[in-house]
Amino acid sequence: MAKITRNVTINAPVEKVYAFMSEPTKLPEIWPSMIEVKDVQPSPAGGYNFGWVYKMAGMRFEGASETTESITNQRTVTKSTKGIQSTFVWMYEPEDGGTKLTLEVEYVVPVPLLGKLAEAFIVKQNEHEADVMLANLKARMET
Repeated sequence: MAKITRNVTINAPVEKVYAFMSEPTKLPEIWPSMIEVKDVQPSPAGGYNFGWVYKMAGMRFEGASETTESITNQRTVTKSTKGIQSTFVWMYEPEDGGTKLTLEVEYVVPVPLLGKLAEAFIVKQNEHEADVMLANLKARMET
């Protein structure tokens, strides 16, 4: 299982950042490889369950994620239940009037589909994707 941990400080209140990130339909606005979010339904755990279409290494993947934990303005955990198996943990902390956002992702690289040689490339590509997504979120929240 691959793991990515990234954080960013955003000059915007936690409430604003959390509210934006709580809406799965906004993900394609900041996440370059997230093509589509669909079938959004409230989750019993808070937050939302949703379907998605994602492009990795030129391949299209469809899947579904469910929110397994949601603490308003503090933490959200989503797990992919179909498609690429993954867990996303978003942690929100107030910091000097802004927000320190930490993202932890654990995922399984679909090696049978992409081949073992591509695995290291995919991991690096996904690390870059996380950096771009957080930079896009920062730019969006600070305008």
